[in-house]
Amino acid sequence: MTTPDYRAMLAVAVAEARQGLAEGGIPIGAALFARDGTLLGSGHNRRIQEGDPSVHGETDAFRKAGRQRSYRDTIMVTTLSPCWYCSGLVRQFGIGTVVMGESVNFHGGHDWLREHGVDVVDLADPECIAMLGNWIAAHPEVWHEDIGEDDDCGGH
Repeated sequence: MTTPDYRAMLAVAVAEARQGLAEGGIPIGAALFARDGTLLGSGHNRRIQEGDPSVHGETDAFRKAGRQRSYRDTIMVTTLSPCWYCSGLVRQFGIGTVVMGESVNFHGGHDWLREHGVDVVDLADPECIAMLGNWIAAHPEVWHEDIGEDDDCGGH
């Protein structure tokens, strides 16, 4: 079986991240694909726009993909290493592959996913790194809220 075009898949997630940024939100996008490259659903972090802390890029893409008989042969493509919440979603539903745009700005649960048999690919994409890095520099308080860090107590 040939390897899917992960860069082309990432472009869908990046477009979602740009849309989130344009809406005044956190620029993180994701897309769920079938192994053959068919787009099942895409989305972006909308916690600011909707006031809902559960709408991360991966959960938005997952919801928009609708029900699947099995997730083993699906590929979750995200602009950023998935947080523990989104890593749990990957494990809960048995998503077989996670492709990340970057893990520089945030090192989420991707090592844990790899340890549990998920194929994890880090593309170290410069655009993903710059887009989120610039946004974090401009909005550190919102970023800490998004990843569950409380500045007052120095941790979770």
